[in-house]
Amino acid sequence: MSLLFCFKALAQPDTIATNKGDIIIHPIVHGTLAVQYDGKTIYVDPYGGASGFESLPTADLILITDIHGDHCDSSTLVAVNAGETQLIVPQAVARKLNGHFGEPRILDNGKKTKWQGITIEAVPMYNLPESPDSRHTKGRGNGYILTLGDKRIYISGDTEDIEEMRKLQKIDIAFVCMNLPYTMSVDQAADAVNAFRPGIVYPYHYRGKDGLSDVDHFKELLEEDYEASNVEVRLRNWYVK
Repeated sequence: MSLLFCFKALAQPDTIATNKGDIIIHPIVHGTLAVQYDGKTIYVDPYGGASGFESLPTADLILITDIHGDHCDSSTLVAVNAGETQLIVPQAVARKLNGHFGEPRILDNGKKTKWQGITIEAVPMYNLPESPDSRHTKGRGNGYILTLGDKRIYISGDTEDIEEMRKLQKIDIAFVCMNLPYTMSVDQAADAVNAFRPGIVYPYHYRGKDGLSDVDHFKELLEEDYEASNVEVRLRNWYVK
């Protein structure tokens, strides 16, 4: 799936305090974001060309979730000088990159690593029901959990409302996808978020086959649920033109 845009402006960044300094979150496009913390800049799934990153420092770390072109985009990786940056990727992404951007650090589902004081965990992301020919097979791609100070950030990648996501604990900030037929519906996403109840949730990766998902309805579903009413839903425009 290919989603290319000509950007004139980007969504405004958010600042979230930790016990060791602020996190600044930059929504960029679709499943792409940047995180600044403790003088470091992390890009997640760089995509859409260099224009989305013009106001940001060069990345110190790049995380890639999956092999699809809206997550692992070689042209954007070239544009942001990824060859000079540490990459953390699943094995399937390393095979696709084939050494063109240096030697990435490979992280499989269920594993964790440390990078400059930041803990990075790889968690499953996949479609249901599980099958060898699904768009996202179990074990191929990674969701990620980053620990920045006293905050844990979950980045779902392309997934449905899998049991591993529902069982997440102590997530402060979550980026959750919702775009049929590639990942899950708004209702599935809201139900999953209600299960693990992050402090803040950002709907992202919400352009599907029939256009943009109804993220306002996602917010309404959580606000209507008494048990999930303490989850703050932050709606940001990931498709600014």
